[in-house]
Amino acid sequence: MTSSRKPGAPSNELPPGLSSIWRLCKLGYRHEPGLLMAAFLMSLFAALPDSLVAVWLKVLGDGMLQQDRRRVFAAAMGLSVSAAGTWFLRTVSTRVQRRFRDKVTIALESHVARLQASAATIAHHERPEYLDRLAMLRNQVFVLDHMYMSVFSTCAWILRLGITVALLVSIHPALILLTVFALPTVWTSAWRPAVERIAWESRASAHRLARHLFTTATTAAPGKEVRVTGIGSRLVSDRRGAWEWWYRGVSKARWDSAVWHALAWAVFGSAYVGAVVFVSVGLRAPVGDVLLVLAAGGRLSAYIGGAVGEIGFLRSIWIDGARRLAWLEDYVASLTASADLPVPARLTEGIRLENVSFAYPGTERLVLDGRRHRRRKRGRKDHACEAAQQVLRAVIGRNLCRRPAAGSDARRRLAPASGRRVPGFLPVRAPRSSQHRSGRRAALRR
Repeated sequence: MTSSRKPGAPSNELPPGLSSIWRLCKLGYRHEPGLLMAAFLMSLFAALPDSLVAVWLKVLGDGMLQQDRRRVFAAAMGLSVSAAGTWFLRTVSTRVQRRFRDKVTIALESHVARLQASAATIAHHERPEYLDRLAMLRNQVFVLDHMYMSVFSTCAWILRLGITVALLVSIHPALILLTVFALPTVWTSAWRPAVERIAWESRASAHRLARHLFTTATTAAPGKEVRVTGIGSRLVSDRRGAWEWWYRGVSKARWDSAVWHALAWAVFGSAYVGAVVFVSVGLRAPVGDVLLVLAAGGRLSAYIGGAVGEIGFLRSIWIDGARRLAWLEDYVASLTASADLPVPARLTEGIRLENVSFAYPGTERLVLDGRRHRRRKRGRKDHACEAAQQVLRAVIGRNLCRRPAAGSDARRRLAPASGRRVPGFLPVRAPRSSQHRSGRRAALRR
């Protein structure tokens, strides 16, 4: 497989994560603008009551020490309102988000199906790297609507973290260093999914083989052939070997990243204990401030854990679906970028193949070599094959078998490696693919 890319060909690299998220958010807003904004705002509102619990505990402690009934009553009311408000807002937020997901899922599935059906080629159905890349969109399209919920939850966790850090800084500015000691956990949470995803994709072929062998041995139709041929034990052993080879690499990556993640949390835990000692012993702060540090610090740990876990899911699964959808959109757009000419209503001049060479997607070996034929025709610079209208021509290979690739090439399902094919003296790459498919369907119905 060559690593060079032709001008105008689709890139093999996935688009950046943030731009892919933004494109998916714009797609959701285009289909469901009201529900998307409602789901996002409800996620933020549901985060507010929970992050104020530390304040009510401080007020309660001060009121108990000062024997101030008003403060105690206000703190009790604040705690009850925060608990009830958190439950109510989360319930409403869950229902709004569920309604939004139900509606946007239909639009996203239709969008993915439309993109794959409108591609003016079948290369994305044949190239192994494209199959691995699009397998998530075919089998796990739900990752797209889950990405919205993950983004909303991440924003809510960040809002909680901001309020909690502000409460800690109100006691002493040095407590903002807790966020610095929390950075390793954030870094490992963003680093782990990327490492594990690389390990997963490096052995994706083995995982696909194991799934295929399992389906072959357990499905009714091929299972009968398996029993007749007596290869059941071989399928079991081959499936087990493929799965173990895949899992061995993925498991090693998971364990290595888990060790670094545990060390990062150990750093933050040590800093949290030091902050409590600093406030209670070093500053000799009142009991209310100590309660605030204990409550806010505990909440900070929980919020960092929630944010880190959500970022991990976002980086490992949900954002991966958004990047693959963005790549598919760019892939389809690159195939139709130069298709700007109208399709002729009928062919009056037949089809002309000019120096056409063809290699199957992902390979370098030419199964149709126009250059070799051109070298044999000494004294001629170009070689062309013409098929007049209503004339049947066959392209035969070296083994005297027909070449279906030539038919796919003429129908624009596969692109030639070199040369061009000209129906009615109009290059096939130029006509719009939608009109080209409509004409083929009309011809087949006749």
